[in-house]
Amino acid sequence: MLKNYLKIAWRNLLKNKIFTLANIVGLTCAFAVAILLTMTALFELSYDQFHENKDSAYQLYLSNQTPRGPEISVSNPVPLAPALKEEVAGIKHIARSVSEDVLITYNSKELSLDAEYVDPSFFDIFTYPTLMGNSKNPLPNNNSVGITEKGAKKIFGTTDNVIGKTVSLKIGREEQPFTIASVLKDAPSNSSVDFEIVVPFETHPEYLSSKDRWDSQFHPIYLQLEKEVTVAQFEKNTIPFTALHYKGGIESDIRDGAVPDADGRYKQFHLMPITDRHFASYTTGAAKVDRVFPLMILGIAFVIIFIVSANFINMNIALGEKRLKEIGMRKTLGAIKKQLFFQFWLESLFVFALSLLMGMVISNLLLNPFKTLFNTKASFADVIQPGVVILFGLAIFIVTLIAGGYPALLMSKLGTLRALKGKMEVGKNRLRNSLIVLQFAIAILLITGTLVLHGQIEFMRNKDLGYNKEQVISIPLNGKKNGYSVVELLRDELKNNPDVLSVSGADNNLGKGRDGSLSSSMMGFDYKGRGVVTNALTVDFDYAKTLDLQLVAGRMFNRDFATDSLSLVINESMAKQLGEEDPLSITIPMDDNVTYSVIGVVKDYNFQDISRKIQPLTLFMNKDWDLYYAYVKVAPKNIAKSFDAIKDAWEKVEPQAEFLGSFLDENVDRTFKREKTMATIITSGSILGILLSCIGLFAISMLVVAQRTKEIGVRKVVGASVSSVALLLTKDFLKLVGIAFVIATPIAWYFLNEWLQNYASHVSLSPLFFIGAGLLATFIAFVTVGTRTVKAASANPVKSLRTE
Repeated sequence: MLKNYLKIAWRNLLKNKIFTLANIVGLTCAFAVAILLTMTALFELSYDQFHENKDSAYQLYLSNQTPRGPEISVSNPVPLAPALKEEVAGIKHIARSVSEDVLITYNSKELSLDAEYVDPSFFDIFTYPTLMGNSKNPLPNNNSVGITEKGAKKIFGTTDNVIGKTVSLKIGREEQPFTIASVLKDAPSNSSVDFEIVVPFETHPEYLSSKDRWDSQFHPIYLQLEKEVTVAQFEKNTIPFTALHYKGGIESDIRDGAVPDADGRYKQFHLMPITDRHFASYTTGAAKVDRVFPLMILGIAFVIIFIVSANFINMNIALGEKRLKEIGMRKTLGAIKKQLFFQFWLESLFVFALSLLMGMVISNLLLNPFKTLFNTKASFADVIQPGVVILFGLAIFIVTLIAGGYPALLMSKLGTLRALKGKMEVGKNRLRNSLIVLQFAIAILLITGTLVLHGQIEFMRNKDLGYNKEQVISIPLNGKKNGYSVVELLRDELKNNPDVLSVSGADNNLGKGRDGSLSSSMMGFDYKGRGVVTNALTVDFDYAKTLDLQLVAGRMFNRDFATDSLSLVINESMAKQLGEEDPLSITIPMDDNVTYSVIGVVKDYNFQDISRKIQPLTLFMNKDWDLYYAYVKVAPKNIAKSFDAIKDAWEKVEPQAEFLGSFLDENVDRTFKREKTMATIITSGSILGILLSCIGLFAISMLVVAQRTKEIGVRKVVGASVSSVALLLTKDFLKLVGIAFVIATPIAWYFLNEWLQNYASHVSLSPLFFIGAGLLATFIAFVTVGTRTVKAASANPVKSLRTE
């Protein structure tokens, strides 16, 4: 019996080559893309899931009710972790951690490695296995370091016999010897904390100066709770601690007009589960965990499978017209509904199985280009987990049951006489119409999302950031020499190059450079009896000249003024916060009874992530604070030649250090890489969704034309034109697209408007985005259906009216 079913299924598939090919191509493409998207989404969702203590490990953060509104701080003072461990019950382990690059020297080799300055208890909280050395304590003392396999291969070329070797690390401005005490397994690609070398936290250059200071905050804190302690209990336990240690800050906030939270508090410690850390943001003044990106990818994968399954249903219904007499004959010979149902389901299962197999092969072939395009480290290991495979198999079973079973059920219910006559009433098929509406509603949603996303990316790319990003190159100062010395040496090397216009430096980058860093420094002080918070930036001479910053008042730092080391230049937002009519009259007392004077005001510029509102900024020129980036402005002509000249100069100044220079516009582009990835995925989903929807629509148009062949012949005999007949056949489909537009537009507007609120400045959500998406979907549907209907309307009416 089964052999007979398979033989009939194979014959039917070969008999309807066009439909079979359309189904297999559509399903194969859908499965290949869905596998790749699902793999990516599951990889994203797996971040930090490998830690054995993931259910009890947290990152600490502090919510602050300030005069400026609610703010979140994940940066903490050095004495906080030991004080919490001693004074607050419920903490099993607590560790401080700082991610920075460190320059390491071994023999004549110099390398910049990703470093993590950590307390020893860091390895009690997190799962980073030790391959060699003491597995319980990879950092036995402050003169030891742990190195990963990757780091060991970079320095020594091997992981063998590296324990006990001595390397030099540049800590601050000094080189210190350290002994390799352990070799760690490389951090997994789905780890939020990535490093090549771990260094004792107490050797950090800012540790000693900040050891007893509660106003110097520069590192995150992680902790693990005791088993019986809940997050709510811990947060409650910290209330007296916060009131004691942050008393001065709370009193200052109250004095300056801060409003307490719903519980009547001004500062409160909270815990962020470590598995949420990768998805957390704090820019809105509250901790927000957002998994929209991976869930959106999963949603697009589901949508693609849904569209292709709907197409399969519609195509099988379309094919049913040709198989009605076969069904009638089978019923006459005694076939029961179950047998007919199994026959149709087996055909569907065969097509799905073949398409799935081909989809897996294609997805494997496309894996490397896909990973490069979408900048992901996902692999098939993410989708071949037992749970995922079982869930995927169950989904395929249900999809085939519905996609193959529904048409089979529909046709097996037909009476024998009607089947033998070849008549099938599907003109009022609500399911078919509903599927078409859903398909095009989804397509319109995706098209609208694509248009808005690309519009926002172009808005950010072309936005005036307040500085010259096209002509300025930033270079991480990752060598041994002092930052000021390197900047001065670069000036000397490039001073005779007519294409190099200016050289300067700063302690922070603009945008995200090739070294991957993106940081900022903040400080607070009292001014005239109220608290002031500002971003702090150390710069060198010619900073404004190099970046083309616009000076609003006063002057920039100048070599002719010896007192400029005690001077400040502020931006407009900082001037507004200080509230003086003449900002150049402002003097600010800092630590150690040193007074700084404001000598200039620059126009606001985007010195941080461009999605954020511009914050107050204060520029210092204090040579006690180092520079970490050089800036070189070049002439608009011969840019490539100028870049090579700068690289050559760097190799003379820092011959052992890697040149990581990049233009600022490249740095800015890197800050919205995720938006570009989202746009690429949604665009690809839109194109594939539209193509798959068109395949289904084409199949339905074939069905409708086949049912109304004689009607078309009669209309043409009585004088109807080709255009009027084609419009008659097409308008019903366009109505469905119109309904889809009405459904999709408010949904798209709501979600896109919510998403745009994440940006301080964003593109206007113009009606043109939605109208454009609707017109594009309508045009595609019209072309898809029109090609078939025009052909039918142009046919000879005699042939249409002929009776078999």
